Amino acid sequence: MKITVLTENTSACGLPFEHGLSLYIETNGHKLLFDTGQTALFAENAEQLGVDLAAVDICVLSHGHYDHGGGLKRFIGLNDHAPIYLSRHAFCSCCNAKGKYIGLDPELKKSDRLIYTEDICELNDGLTLYSCNDREKYLDMSSAGLTVMKDGVFIPDDFRHEQYLLIEEGGRRILISGCSHKGVVNIMEWFRPDVLIGGFHFMKLPTDVVLQSYAERLDGYDCDYYTCHCTGTEQYEYMKRYMKSLHYISAGDRLNI
Repeated sequence: MKITVLTENTSACGLPFEHGLSLYIETNGHKLLFDTGQTALFAENAEQLGVDLAAVDICVLSHGHYDHGGGLKRFIGLNDHAPIYLSRHAFCSCCNAKGKYIGLDPELKKSDRLIYTEDICELNDGLTLYSCNDREKYLDMSSAGLTVMKDGVFIPDDFRHEQYLLIEEGGRRILISGCSHKGVVNIMEWFRPDVLIGGFHFMKLPTDVVLQSYAERLDGYDCDYYTCHCTGTEQYEYMKRYMKSLHYISAGDRLNI
């Protein structure tokens, strides 16, 4: 399986970058786009990297935030056939701690390419989406100030709009997560993957004993981690002290898993 990072918060090869995430994934039978970043930059970088977005046959949106779905309109214009899988909660009124809307463009609802998922959605053999909305949480991770508007009131976001892509290939379980808002420790306990790729949403956490405890707990799983985006580069460097298999991926990076 090959993964190309189309956009991320950083770049190690000179490509433009932005706060957001977009991954191009080639499996044995599919060409997938996982998230589309904040703008159309993912598509511009794809062209520079020789990735043909018109050939993508499946698109997955991890959750309903602008920095993961902001490029969807551009993708729809470049690709005329790939279904776009997103949670049925993806168009909820997501806001930040200041009440600013950080959700998806409501105009996207007009597209007939959108397929709304429930808790489990089998895309094909070896490709499954999970929301885990009703699973027990082993560690209570806060909403980090993120909210949703409900009945005119801001309430903490429970991230019902977030989903994870499990790829089972070659006897391995590879899990792709956009931001791991429901708690990366919980996600690891639910799935026990061989490889986890995605953000940990630790970027606002201080580099102290709490973050150390998360790192040590993650290190207890037999897993290779490729993190990015909302983990935070400072937090990544700190966690790396306590984890034997933690890597950071940037725009332009290519992985062979």
